[in-house]
Amino acid sequence: MLVHSRGGRWAVWTVFFALFLPVFALPFLVILVASFASGWSGAFPSGMTLGHYQEIAHGDSPHALVTSLVTALVASLAALAVGTWAALAAQALRRRGRRVMDALFMLPVAVPSVVVGLSLLVAFSKPPLLLNGTPAIVIVAHTVLVTAFAYQSVGAALARLDPAYEQSAASLGARPSYVLWRVKLPLLLPSLTAAAALCFALSMGELSATMMLYPPNWVPLPVSVFGATDRGALFSGAALAVVLMAATLAVLLAVSRIRTKATYR
Repeated sequence: MLVHSRGGRWAVWTVFFALFLPVFALPFLVILVASFASGWSGAFPSGMTLGHYQEIAHGDSPHALVTSLVTALVASLAALAVGTWAALAAQALRRRGRRVMDALFMLPVAVPSVVVGLSLLVAFSKPPLLLNGTPAIVIVAHTVLVTAFAYQSVGAALARLDPAYEQSAASLGARPSYVLWRVKLPLLLPSLTAAAALCFALSMGELSATMMLYPPNWVPLPVSVFGATDRGALFSGAALAVVLMAATLAVLLAVSRIRTKATYR
C-alpha cells in the first residue's frame, strides 16, 4: 500500500469501509433481503418467504432471463469483434486519424442511451433494412452501446504490447496474418476476455435504449424489473433484480477463469 504507517493503514481501511458499506454494499443487501420479505413496514422486514421467487419462476421471467443472456452474449461478441478490428486498424493510423476513430467509437457513450435508441428506431423503421419490431434491433442497440468499451480496452492493451514479439515473428518470415492470429491475438487474450466480460455486464443491465426498442416477444430481464416495480410489486422486482445479478455474476466468474488461464499461458 502507499500508506506505510500502521495508523495510516487503519485510517484508510476505516474510511474505505465507511464509504463502501453504505454506498455500495448496503443497497445490494437491501435488495437481497427485500426479495425474501413478505412485508416491510418498519426498519426491518416483517417476515421472510420464498413466494416471490416461486412467482417469477412460473411467469415470463425465465424467458426474460434467457432473452437477456442471449442478447448480452451476441452483443458482447459482436462488440468484441468490431472493437478489436477497429483497435487494430487504429494502431496503423496516424495520430489525427486515431483521434477521429476514437471520437466515432466514443460517440454512443457520450450521448444518452435513449438518444441511441431513438436514432436506431428512426433508422431501421423503413426499408431497405427494417428491424423495428424484431429482436435484432435490440441486439444492434446493445452492440452499439458497448462497442466503445471493447474498443478502448483492446486499444489500451495494444498500446502496452511489446512490439518485439511481432518484430521477431516477422523477422523469421511469418506473414502478417500469421503474426496476427498466432502472436498478437494470443497475447491480447486476457484483455479480450476482460473486454468481453465488461460488454456482457453492461448489456445485461441496459434499460434506456431497450425500453424504446424491444418487441413484445423479446423482453429482457431489466425491462421486467422495471415493469414489476412500476406496478408496485417491489418485492417481486427485487427478486428479479437478484436473479439478474446472480446470472451476470455467474457468467463473469466463468469468464474470469478463462482470463486467468489465458494470463497464465
